[in-house]
Parts: sequence; structure tokens; C-alpha cells
Amino acid sequence: MRMPRVKRVQGCILTSSLPTHGRSPESHDLHLIRDRRTPTRTTMTSPHLKAVIFDIGGVVCRSPLIVIAAYEREHGIPNNYINCAITARGSHGASQKFERGEMSLFPFYEQFGRELSDTTVNNPAYAQYCKRRGIACPKLPETLHIDGRELFGRMMRESGEFDERVVEAIRRIRAAGRWRVIALTNNFSKSEADIIGDSPPPPEKCPHFTVQSELEFLGWKEGATPPRLRALFDDFCDSSTLGMRKPEPEIYLLACARNGIKPTEAVFLDDLGMNLKAAQALGMETIHVPIGGSLEALKKLEAKLGIDLTSGAFEPTEWTPSKL
Repeated sequence: MRMPRVKRVQGCILTSSLPTHGRSPESHDLHLIRDRRTPTRTTMTSPHLKAVIFDIGGVVCRSPLIVIAAYEREHGIPNNYINCAITARGSHGASQKFERGEMSLFPFYEQFGRELSDTTVNNPAYAQYCKRRGIACPKLPETLHIDGRELFGRMMRESGEFDERVVEAIRRIRAAGRWRVIALTNNFSKSEADIIGDSPPPPEKCPHFTVQSELEFLGWKEGATPPRLRALFDDFCDSSTLGMRKPEPEIYLLACARNGIKPTEAVFLDDLGMNLKAAQALGMETIHVPIGGSLEALKKLEAKLGIDLTSGAFEPTEWTPSKL
């Protein structure tokens, strides 16, 4: 009888030839069989938890904020100016509507660039941001010309990498079989037809346009949400398909309802403070994941769950890309 190939890693045995019982290879990946000779449990500080909820961009994948910061430096725009411009629109901005699935792609590009370039709105918003932070307000731009398609395309292409450390932690949590593992993301992942909608680009602007070429420009060869990303989770809650987005309370409540839990039975990981505050207000436990801080965040999570999520061959680096 042929024996399964076995590899001992990080207190577990990995075997690649166990039966999948009808699951897809992506969702199955590698079974984790506990190596009883290696203790992997720690003290559990939150035994009531039934689910772990992960943001995607900035937690599981590279943060688009890194791209925005680089764009600002390259164009002499004050630090965090673009984020202030986005949030200044409240729930009615291009980014917010796009993430709720209310806009197709090319109208979004146009409105996104127009809003980011509007210094009459953005300069006062940035001055208020500096005042709240207690920092000196730098000289602000009199005019700006930000190409919405150029910036968004770069954000999408450069934020497509997975953090291997977080991916491994998700696999270990699912292997334990004790918690629902849920994605909760502000995203746009509708069908190709919905991406273009009834507003394709004018031929004079994009003479060689095809849907496939635009998806490749965005780094979306497998779509905005690749199947291998969805397969990491028990449930994938996408703002553009649900018609609501973080930090709106309704999307957190819906994510819980879909998975048969109460907000107080979940811990939520995100890179943005306003999203964490909304979750806290509903009773969720929260963990902030700053840029370059996934290891420390996972240590906090493993303390709550009482299982090992961080031991192994990973060296602390600002970003650990995945081969997923």
C-alpha cells in the first residue's frame, strides 16, 4: 500500500494524500494532523469565541495604503492627503459607492480622479486632519491632477500579494476545527459584465480596450477575488455583493448572522481604526494589524484562541509574500 507523503513542520504533520471528502483541492490544501509529541496549545484568554473575522487588504494581502503613500511621495503630495480626500466624501464618494457595487469601473475611475484632485474640498479636510492629530499642516497643493485609473490600477496590482504568515495562521485555525474563519472586506468583485456595465470607455480614450486587457491592467487575471483567496475561508463577505461596506454596522451584523454567531463571539482583525471601532461598538473583540505588524497581531490572536499560529521558519520582515 502506498503511504502518504509526510512532512513534520511547526508542531504539525503535513500530509498531501489524505482524502478530501468532496472538498475542492483549494479549500482542502494540506490536512494538519497534530503531532502529539509537540505541545502547541497555549492559555486561551477568550474561550467564548466562535469565529475569527479577517479583513483582506492590509491583513491577508498587501495594504493599498503602501501604494498610496508611495504615490504621494512621488508627486509631492502631503502624507495621508489622498486618504483624507477619500474619507471626506463620507458614504457618497466614488470609492465608497464602488465598494458597495453601485458604480461600474470606468465611471468610478472618472469620479475617483475628480474627487482626489478637488483641492477646494480636500485642503480643508486635510487641515482638519492635521489639527486633530496635533501636527503642523504643510503647504497644501493649489491644484492637483490625479488620474483615477492610473492610481487605482497601481493600488490593485501592488496589493495582490498574500502575507504568507497570515495565510499559514488561517490554515492552522481552520485545521483546529473550532472556529468559523470569515473574510469581511471592502471590495469590488462582480462579474466581468458588471465591471464594465453599460458604460464602456469611449474609443478615443481606450482604442484597444477589451475586458480582459482591463482586468490584466488591474492585476485581476483571476478576477478581483481569486478562487484561491476565497478558498481560505469558511465564508467570504464582500461589500460589493452585499451592498454595504465597513464601517457600516450592518455589514458586521450580516457577517455574523450568515455564520450563526453573535458579534460578541467574534474577534475581528483589520488595519483601519475606524473599521475596528465600529466592530468594538457591536461587542466584537478586535486586533489592529498595522503595516508590517502581522506577526505581533497574530501573537495577540493566538493568545485569544490558545493555539500556536506563529512558530516556524518565518523571519520577522516588513512583508512576507506568499507563494499561494
